[in-house]
Amino acid sequence: MSEYKKIIQDLAPKRLGIYGKLWIAFLLVIIIMAMYAYYQQLTRGLSVTNMRDYALWGVYISNFVFFVAISLVGSLVTAILRLSGAKWSTPITRISEVIAVAAIIMAGLTIIIDMGCPDRIYNIFIHGRLQSPIIWDVLVISTYLFISCLLLYFPLLPDFAILKEHFKDKPRLSRWYGRLSLNWSGNSTQLKIYNKSINILSVMIIPVAFGIHTVTAWLFATTYRPGWDSANFGPYFIAGAFVAGAGVVVVFMYILRKIYKLENYITDKHFNNMGKLLALLCLIYLYFNINEYLVPAYKTTEEEADHLYGLFLGHFAPMFWAVIIGGLVLPVCILVFKKGRKPLPLFIIGLFVVVGAWWKRYLIVTPTLLHPFLPIQGVPEAWHDYFPSMLEWMITFGTLASALLIMTILFIYLPVVPIHETAEEMGALEHDKNETL
Repeated sequence: MSEYKKIIQDLAPKRLGIYGKLWIAFLLVIIIMAMYAYYQQLTRGLSVTNMRDYALWGVYISNFVFFVAISLVGSLVTAILRLSGAKWSTPITRISEVIAVAAIIMAGLTIIIDMGCPDRIYNIFIHGRLQSPIIWDVLVISTYLFISCLLLYFPLLPDFAILKEHFKDKPRLSRWYGRLSLNWSGNSTQLKIYNKSINILSVMIIPVAFGIHTVTAWLFATTYRPGWDSANFGPYFIAGAFVAGAGVVVVFMYILRKIYKLENYITDKHFNNMGKLLALLCLIYLYFNINEYLVPAYKTTEEEADHLYGLFLGHFAPMFWAVIIGGLVLPVCILVFKKGRKPLPLFIIGLFVVVGAWWKRYLIVTPTLLHPFLPIQGVPEAWHDYFPSMLEWMITFGTLASALLIMTILFIYLPVVPIHETAEEMGALEHDKNETL
C-alpha cells in the first residue's frame, strides 16, 4: 500500500461502534429532557426559572457568552495560524472548524431560549434599530455563522472527492460525497480558485470573529452597571474567548486522537505547541483580569466595592478563586514545563480551562446583576440572590449536549484530519502521482 493510500485509509471516516452509538443515545436523552423542560418554560413562562427582576439574565446568557467564546477558535486555528504559515496546525484545523460551527449555532439558539416570547424574534428583523447593540449582535452572529460554514466546507472539497472514490463499495455514501465535492478534479484552475477562496475567507473571518466578541462585550459594557461599566470589556472578552477556544480544541484533540487512532497525525508536537499557545493565552487573559479588577478597586466607589467584595471575599469568592486559580494560574504553572504539555496532562489542563471558562462567564453575568447602581425597592428578599433552577440546568445541559451532538455527527461523516492537505504536506500526493505515471 502506497503512503497516499495509507493516509486515506487512516483518515477516512470510520463506522460507528457500540460506544459511539451509546454516546449519541446519551446525548439524545439529555436533549429530550431539555426539550421537555423548555416546553414547561414555554407554556408556563419564565416564572418557572429563578430569574427575577434582579437577575434578568441568568445561566442562559452565561451559556450564550460561553458558546460565542469557544466559536472564536475557528478563526484562531483555521485563519490566524493558517495565514501566519504555521503548517503544524493543519491536523487540527478541521477540529477547530467543526467546534466553531457547532458553537455559533447553539449560541443563536440559546438567545431564543432566553426569550420569554420567542415568537416575537421577528420583531428584531422588522423593527430593529442600528442604535441597538442587540441588532449588531444578530448581524455579526449571522455573518460569522455563514463564513464559518464556508470555511468548514471549502477545505473539504478535495476530501469529498477522495472519499467518493474511497467508498465506491458503498454507492449511496459515495454518491453523497460526490455531490458535496462539486465535481472536484484537482486541476490547476480549481486549485487556484480553491486556495484563493480559503485565503479570502481566512482574512474575512478574523474581523468578523473579533467583531462578534467585541459586540457581545458591548452588550454588557453599554449597560451602566458596576462590573460591566468598562472600556476594557472588548479585549477582555476576546482574550477570554481565545483561552476557552484553545482549551476546547485541546480536549477534542486528545479524545479524537484516541478514538480514531490518529497518533501518527496528531502527534506530541501538536500537543506541545498547543500547550505553549494555551499558556500564552492564559497569561494574556490574566493581564486583562488584573486590569479589569484593579481599576475599579482603586476607584472604590460604593457600588464597585460591593461588587468586588462579593467576588473576592463574599458569596461568589469560592467560585471566583477556583476559576482564577484552577482555570488560569494553575494551567500556566504546569504548561511552562515540557512534561505538562504532554497529551494526557494537557488534556486534563484543557478540561480545567474549559470548565473554568464556563463558570467565568457565569461570574461575569450574575454578580453584576445582583449589584445594580439603583437597587429595586419593594421586592422579595429571595430576589436579591440567584442560582439556576433545575429546569434551567436541564435546558442548559441540553444546549451543551446539542453542541456535542452536532460535533459528533460531523466527525462521523467528515475526516477529522484533512486528507488532501496532510498528503500534500507529507509529499505523498506528488509521490502517488509519480507512481501512477
